Amino acid sequence: MVGSGAPSADPEDTLPTLDAPLRGMDDLLVLFHDAEKPRARWRIGTEAERIAVGQVDGARLPYDGPVSVVAIFERLMRDRGWTAERETPSGPIIALRRGDGSITLEPGSQIELSGAPFRSVHEGKAESDAHWAELEPVVDELGLTWLALGCHPFASVDELGWVPKMRYGVMREYMPTRGTMAGDMMTKTCTVQANLDYASEDDAMRKLRVALRAQPIATAMFANSPWNEGKRSGYKSYRALAWLHMDPDRSGLLPFAWKDHPKYIDYVEWALDTPMFLVKRDNRAHFNTGQTFRAFMEEGFEGVKANYGDWVAHLSTLFPEVRLKSTLECRGADVQRPEMLFALPALWKGLLYDDESFRALEGLVDSWTFLEVERQRDALARHGVQTKFMNRDAVDWAGDILELAEAGLRRIGDRNELGEDESILLDPLRALLERGRCPADVLLAEVGADVPGRDAVIRVAGI
Repeated sequence: MVGSGAPSADPEDTLPTLDAPLRGMDDLLVLFHDAEKPRARWRIGTEAERIAVGQVDGARLPYDGPVSVVAIFERLMRDRGWTAERETPSGPIIALRRGDGSITLEPGSQIELSGAPFRSVHEGKAESDAHWAELEPVVDELGLTWLALGCHPFASVDELGWVPKMRYGVMREYMPTRGTMAGDMMTKTCTVQANLDYASEDDAMRKLRVALRAQPIATAMFANSPWNEGKRSGYKSYRALAWLHMDPDRSGLLPFAWKDHPKYIDYVEWALDTPMFLVKRDNRAHFNTGQTFRAFMEEGFEGVKANYGDWVAHLSTLFPEVRLKSTLECRGADVQRPEMLFALPALWKGLLYDDESFRALEGLVDSWTFLEVERQRDALARHGVQTKFMNRDAVDWAGDILELAEAGLRRIGDRNELGEDESILLDPLRALLERGRCPADVLLAEVGADVPGRDAVIRVAGI
């Protein structure tokens, strides 16, 4: 049986090799201890997904074909020095790499750009803007346009097709058995995510605990997906709705982390009892769907024994609103237009990297209970900031959280070449909240119709 207890791993220990066998709890904890960094080394990373559709007709982007993901990737490899990644030597392209940057794919051909972590959000924005600009002529040449939306506005799950990645194949079969909207979540949704560092176990788990409480308000602030399958969905964030109705084993607000003084081991115990998708060995997938990692570690599967690489892979198949890996990932926001995109990492940096704002946020949300917040998540997805939350207008909670983030960024004082601190990146968000709006409210006001034309959606949401 997998044991429990205090970790013996030293934070200075090097990580095991991916093929190292797992011997016990210490081997599971070492990833988190190894990731701890002093404040001087803290960075922030941003991951953003986008939907591409036909400029004229809004047609979906398939994985393969003359106008497709593969066509985009081939041009980037030919002209821009990106390198293909495949799961097997002769397998299909599933990602591109260049330096610290990557372009990866979600199951429905959503394209995700992950940049290097930087000290300042300004630097991350500059890198991201340059990478997306690099893609622009390729997208134009193929007659495509990007949509800055948290959910595909036109296509159904069946129409979107699937990226040929091993994990996605098993997810396609398994996830719908665990939630009625799992297909929508996998193939349609797009997010922007902030990845933050932590200094110690106490720092990591405090950040996880506080960020989980605040995340539903952040979801409402960034709600930006009001359409589904060609009509108004009735939700400001259809993406957030979909995430409320997918596999509860691996998603949500992690009730165990709401207690006082959670530990790494609490997160590990949850992960151990979460079912797996598959194990890869020698270019072959062993589909052990439904077997918990705890059972796999104790019993193996089809003669395969658990190793450290399996644990790392398993952690990436967990999808809570805030995820703990080698960074803390704040994952619960719809993707945004370029001018609003980096408000998300700026918000979380100001809240979690400045001690005064962090303590104030902790005090603001500490009395919220898991059950109370969980009950109100659907209303926040439906109405954005225009609803009640904890017996107060959600927009007022959002305003308080925004002010804490702005103050934190001003104290941190990381500036761009014009001498502006990172709070300037929150200006678009402030402008919305001062009018009691989220991004979806602006889109709906501009389009109006319950069943909008594709040209109208592309006009207001296209980049």
